[in-house]
Amino acid sequence: MSDDPAPPEQDLLPEPMARVLADYERHLVAERDLTAHTVRAYLGDVTGILEHARRLGQTDPAQLDLRTLRSWLAQQQSMGRSRTTVARRATAARVFTAWLARSGRAPTDVGASLGSPKAHRTLPAVLRADEASDLIAAAVAVADDGSALGLRDVAMLEVLYATGIRVGELVGLDVDDVDRERNVVRVLGKGRKERMVPFGRPAARALDFWVRQGRPLLVADGAGGALFLGARGRRIDQRAVRTLVHRRIAEVPGAPDIGPHGLRHSAATHLLEGGADLRSVQELLGHASLATTQRYTHVTTDRLRRAYQQAHPRA
Repeated sequence: MSDDPAPPEQDLLPEPMARVLADYERHLVAERDLTAHTVRAYLGDVTGILEHARRLGQTDPAQLDLRTLRSWLAQQQSMGRSRTTVARRATAARVFTAWLARSGRAPTDVGASLGSPKAHRTLPAVLRADEASDLIAAAVAVADDGSALGLRDVAMLEVLYATGIRVGELVGLDVDDVDRERNVVRVLGKGRKERMVPFGRPAARALDFWVRQGRPLLVADGAGGALFLGARGRRIDQRAVRTLVHRRIAEVPGAPDIGPHGLRHSAATHLLEGGADLRSVQELLGHASLATTQRYTHVTTDRLRRAYQQAHPRA
């Protein structure tokens, strides 16, 4: 059974609830500028809350209380929802009740004390530095025929590993987002927040080959300014990038089977192991909080021990 929320069914709700749900949707789109996928997820969760409240005899969001929210979460658990999903839906409930109180639609924020189960966080496998080099080498070997797709694949892998950007950010890049004078790329991340991410010489060379020699052979009408193109000459999609990464990883002996997210994690891990501070990695990855970066990356015990031995006067 899928853990995705059901589509909002506003016509089943009492008019006060349906009106507030419509206002909340406008808030998420116009004020918070969230993506369509995130808006659908929030609305699906909030609709579930309101439907549950309606079945308990409530007709107005102002009537929501902590007991209703807790019974809704308990229902989610009884339906076999994963801990991660229940935790996410608890967050959606808290965000909604905070908005109700802040906008004057409820007297208090009843969800402020709503707890949620700790989600299991499994870090993706990471490549060793030599495996990352072998991954790029495998793509370069294929690109020796000079094909446009081969040059593109090398450039995409180099950029993913060099920058640690998300696959969605990669496919959204335009040619003009690459600043070759400073070797940085302008990335539009989550919440449409823009950041500048540096890349090194290998990625710069691969990008030059692709933009000058590969892209002109592949580009088709409708491509616009897209940096990376699919086989039909238009902006490449995320699925094609994931397929590429898995295919090239399979050519590296002993390497874990990772996708673009694993490359992102590998880049962050190698930065930390090379001495980069956590704040810098946070900025590069585009995380809103340092806590997210601390969960996303891991620092080996050996590196912590080395840092201690180098820095502590009693080491």
